[in-house]
Amino acid sequence: MNTQSIKRPATKNRLAQLSEKFTRKQLVAALLFAAMALLLANAVPTIEMAWVSAILVLTVYLFAFEVVGVDVAATTVMVLLGLTSLFAPLMGLQQGIVDNRHLFDGFSSNAVISIIAVMIIGAGLDKTGIMSRVAAYILKVGGTTEARIIPIVSATVGFISSFMQNVGAAALFLPVVSRISARSGLPMSRLLMPMGFTAILGGTMTMVGSSPLILLNDLILTSNRALPADQQMQTWGLFSVTPVGIALVTVGIAYFVLAGRFVLPKTENESSTKGVDTLAYFQSLYGIRPDLCEVVVPDNSELVGKMLGEIESAYSVRAIGVKYSGGESLVGPGSVAYDTEAEGGMVLGILASPGSTQRFVEKYSLNRRRGLRSFAESLSPLKAGIAEVVIPPGSELIGKSAREIWLRKTFGLGLIALHRDGETLRQGDNIRSMPFHAGDTLVVHTTWSNLERLEKNRNFVVVTTEYPREEEVRPHKIAPAAIFFGFALYMVLFTDIRLSVALLSGAMGMVLSGVLTIEEAYKAVSWKTVFLLASLIPLGLAVETSGTAKWIAEQVLSVVGDMPVWVIQSSVAVLATFFTLVMSNVGATVLLVPLAVNIAIGADANPAVFALTVAIATSNSFLIPTHQVNALIMGPAGYRVADFLKAGGVMTLLFLCVMILMMNIIF
Repeated sequence: MNTQSIKRPATKNRLAQLSEKFTRKQLVAALLFAAMALLLANAVPTIEMAWVSAILVLTVYLFAFEVVGVDVAATTVMVLLGLTSLFAPLMGLQQGIVDNRHLFDGFSSNAVISIIAVMIIGAGLDKTGIMSRVAAYILKVGGTTEARIIPIVSATVGFISSFMQNVGAAALFLPVVSRISARSGLPMSRLLMPMGFTAILGGTMTMVGSSPLILLNDLILTSNRALPADQQMQTWGLFSVTPVGIALVTVGIAYFVLAGRFVLPKTENESSTKGVDTLAYFQSLYGIRPDLCEVVVPDNSELVGKMLGEIESAYSVRAIGVKYSGGESLVGPGSVAYDTEAEGGMVLGILASPGSTQRFVEKYSLNRRRGLRSFAESLSPLKAGIAEVVIPPGSELIGKSAREIWLRKTFGLGLIALHRDGETLRQGDNIRSMPFHAGDTLVVHTTWSNLERLEKNRNFVVVTTEYPREEEVRPHKIAPAAIFFGFALYMVLFTDIRLSVALLSGAMGMVLSGVLTIEEAYKAVSWKTVFLLASLIPLGLAVETSGTAKWIAEQVLSVVGDMPVWVIQSSVAVLATFFTLVMSNVGATVLLVPLAVNIAIGADANPAVFALTVAIATSNSFLIPTHQVNALIMGPAGYRVADFLKAGGVMTLLFLCVMILMMNIIF
């Protein structure tokens, strides 16, 4: 059923594959970046800063043109920094750029341990079924369209990240988006980037929403010690930044709703539905391509009081799900039978050819819904679909018809077609009244959980083997999962304990209480994300400790020192944006706040506002996947660096414009 991609011979080594990837475009870009590195190396005052600048330019090149994977690129850069200790004399250095004793500190850093913990916590909540319910509710409210789902998910995540670490909010909703993708048919790549970007933007809504804003007041108090009494800065209140944050979140959501179709990629990922491929397979093999839809039976419809079995035969439709007025949607064994009577207000899940569905709807004046609502979860490609089963010799069903054995009610199989002796018979051929023969292939619609049970039933041989196996859900573990999640959240919000310790306490609580097994916890961690973040931390350390960051900041600010205040403020914001892409946002804030304060005093501007500009601008991390949130969503959605450059480039400009405008209006 699934086409296999042609693979290159295994004997071809990695270097040969890299040479094939190294296109002319990448070669030209490599030469330009090399020239840039040489110019920068000649401009900086020390040899150490020259080497750091060269490695920094190399990192940007590897990320931008994806010569290798971003995690491989980051790890390679980390190794190069470590090798400088060995080749220091040849490089004109007294010692390595980064002390090898601290080269791997990133793997034990607060940020990396925190992101591992939130992945485990998110998996634990998902295992209890909570996230599945949240996804079902969002689908019920938002339907299956991007224009409605994106604002609901993004606004919720943005609000949560205003009082919780943004990577935690993003990780919490990652399984929700995964289920929404599977049930709506929308690629995860169309949903995860809006969610991730809004999680970052939400961190600007309160002074506890991001690490730079939490740190800002302490930096202001430190700067006050060196300032005269008449220039002392006031610290910021919890909601001082809220108007700016609300504007940024609103613009971010509007950007993806209006321009998402142009900037969001459509990529393959593990959560994408295989429903389209399955339908194409059955169409090519049996000549059938049924349409799945929902219809509502009005109170005055002629269908009321009639048995569904009789109507189905006459109009070649199959009811595979039913929802009574005020009740739950019912799918699978015992849900729909031949003698089920139609009622006013009843919702039916119908499977038929488009023409048959249309005739059925018109005949009985039914209301056809645009998408799945009542059955959005139960009939999603993740939960149900079309399958093949064979009647084997020795089956107790031989000689009996589908109607006699109540195939749909007893076994949960909605018969769509019957393939016998090289001929495919369809619903219009009265297949439900035909006695089964040994070797008959039944094309049926069923839930995957039901199909899994039928694999153990000797009356059937299940031919379809590639279908989503329902993972074990542990609803009885909701209480401990909620307790340990709440415990971790409480420590994050109301204690001074380190973020990684607080989150890891919640993660380990879920393992110890049986919400997750330790193997499931390991599986929940995206190790690509871990290596990407941990390997970049030494580079940020090198940029900061070598004096390269301070030198770049001084050069930029010296150029705009005599310009209008808003231009200087914008330059500070651009500088903070650049630094947060190549080093930690906390490091960028610590480095730039004292410089921004001095520049503001020299320009006769408000130094507290300039300090706040730096703290907010360090959340402008959308261009490349170096931010924890971007690294988190990159793998599951199948994003490339080019996707961040495309969508994040516009978002970066919008962020700067909205931030500067709002800060000048409010402050």
